[in-house]
Formats: sequence, structure tokens, C-alpha cells
Amino acid sequence: MATNAAEKLISVDSHVYYTDEWVTERLPERLRERWVEGRKLHEQRELDRRGGFIPDINDLMDPIAWNDPGHYAPDAKLKAMDRDGVFAEVIFPEVGGAKMCSPDIMGDDWQAMLSGFNDAIADFASIDTERLMCAYQLLPHDIEGSVKEVERVAQRGARCVQLPPFPTELGLPDYFDARYDPLWSVLSETGITVLNHLDQNAKSYELIQRDPTPMKGVALGLPGFQLAETLCFWILSGTLERFPKLKVLFVEPGLGWLPFLFDTILDGRILQGHYKFPALKMLPSEYFKRQMGATFMYEPLGLKYCYEYFGPDCLYWSTDFPHPATSWPNSRELMEKQFAAAGVSDDDRRKITCENGLKMFALA
Repeated sequence: MATNAAEKLISVDSHVYYTDEWVTERLPERLRERWVEGRKLHEQRELDRRGGFIPDINDLMDPIAWNDPGHYAPDAKLKAMDRDGVFAEVIFPEVGGAKMCSPDIMGDDWQAMLSGFNDAIADFASIDTERLMCAYQLLPHDIEGSVKEVERVAQRGARCVQLPPFPTELGLPDYFDARYDPLWSVLSETGITVLNHLDQNAKSYELIQRDPTPMKGVALGLPGFQLAETLCFWILSGTLERFPKLKVLFVEPGLGWLPFLFDTILDGRILQGHYKFPALKMLPSEYFKRQMGATFMYEPLGLKYCYEYFGPDCLYWSTDFPHPATSWPNSRELMEKQFAAAGVSDDDRRKITCENGLKMFALA
């Protein structure tokens, strides 16, 4: 497999730790101490939800990558990407806005906190808005406010926003509810992509407390599959039919199970004639290929299955810097090995590692 050294690799999942100092500098003075207090409250709540379980730090990160300056500083981030041969990255905060800026933590100041957090994100990206495609944070408790926030971050160069994948756990309706329509409209109009990242939910925390294995291997291995709920609500509700320009990516779902989900559970039941979904005009897999997609790290067999089932146009490669599965700083070598094992052609490899990202995030 021949790889062009000048090929613009696009990683659609990477992470940055926005320090308290980085965020508080972008907040009004009256909110700075509140931010630090809120972070500590969030950390304690997470510990309580895990029943006091503290994971081994090496299970959560690659120690070298985690301590690299590129995990904290934008100029160092670009240098870390250069060492890895990566042109651009979609960058998520280590702790998202849904967890830190929620009304139950920040009270009446939650919207101001969220906007300040997004300003911190925008300042990080401002060093190179083409290469650093930071995931701006949305919490749709207030739809009118969320629409204004989308318009505001669009002015600052936003290409994507992160939404909580399980809105009902925040006391919100599922995303097919009509109240969200103005938000889907503005995201469609601006061309900003919705990102649903792998996340813990109530079931995950409950499993952590029941899991008898010392590393909680039962609980920590299953969250990707729980994104099936989110995916099904987006498609089967007809939301993507009503908003054909809305783009939704699933980040870190794992690939191997997706062909089964569509072939047997979604498309399969319709083709067998047992289930009717009147809000749909196409098969679920056609909406996925038209408006959605999934990221992956190193998963040769899952890549093979998804490539054969969906084709190359809705698959997105990532490094997952600086987490344990990261390919950094050897991404090109591991990428070549993975795509060769999956039997992906050179042209389609370029789509998955480069062209899909360029198109999705309007870089081409």
C-alpha cells in the first residue's frame, strides 16, 4: 500500500485538557472561583457514581501522550500533530460542557459558563482554525439560547458541536422532540456537524458498581454499544428525514457491531415486512450513509466489515490522542497496517483518512 507523505490525514477524534487557568481567563471575574468549585463538585459526583472506584490512570491514558505539552497548549498541539503526520484534528475537551456547565452544577450561571468555556475552546483553535477543529459545547436546556450560541460560535469558526448523547439523563426530551427543530435548522444552515461522543450513562455507572472484575472490564467495555439507542432515535424518529442537511457523527462507537445493527435490527426488520416506520422514506442504512458516520482508531476487522457493508464514505479515521488506544506518534505506520489488513483500496483509504474529513468539515 503506497502512502503519500503529503496526504492530509484528518483525525476525527482527539482530546485536549483545558486547564482551569485556560478557562477562567475567559470568564467574567465573578465566575472564576465558581468554575473551580464546579469542577471539584463534578469530580466528586463522578467518584460517587462509580461507587468510589478509581481506575488505574494507565487504563485511561497513554502516559507519554497525556503528559505531552500538546495535550494542553495549542502551539504544542500542532507540533504533536506534525510529529504524527496528521494535518487536522477534531478536538474534544477531556471533560465536556454537559458535565461541567450543567444547571445542576453551575446554577443560573450555566449559560454564561458554557459560553465562557466555548470562548476558551475558540481561543485554543484560533492559532489555526483549519487544523484545530475544536468541538464546541452545546447544552440544549434553552433552545433559543442554544441557537444563539451556535450562531455565535459559527462566527468564531466552529465546524462542529458536541451534544450529549443521552439527553433524557439531563432531564431533556429525546432529540426527535419538535422543540429542537430550530436548533437542527440553524446547524443545517451553518453546515456545523453534530458530534455524539462515546460517554458514560446511568447504566454504565450502575454496571461499574456491580462489576466484580478489578479493572471493571465488564462496565468499561460496553459504552460503545449503548450508542445504538442514540443512533436509532436519530434515524427511526424521522429527524434526519425532516432535516436532510443535518450531519451527525458518532465518535468512538466501535465499528464491528454496526453492520449487524443495520442489517438485522434496522434495515432487516423493514425488509422482512414486520416493522413499519412511517416517518422514513428510505432504509435506515441510507440515512446513515447520507448524513451520518462513525469514527474508529485501530480496528482492522471492524473496518473490514463496515467498509464492505457501508462503503468508504461514512467512515472516519482517528488517533484518539492521548487515550490508551491512541496511534500517536506512529499513526501513519499503524494506519497502513490496519487498512492493508482490512483490504481497503488505496483510493478508498484516502477517502476514509483524508477526503471524508475534508468534506465533512468544509476544509476541501
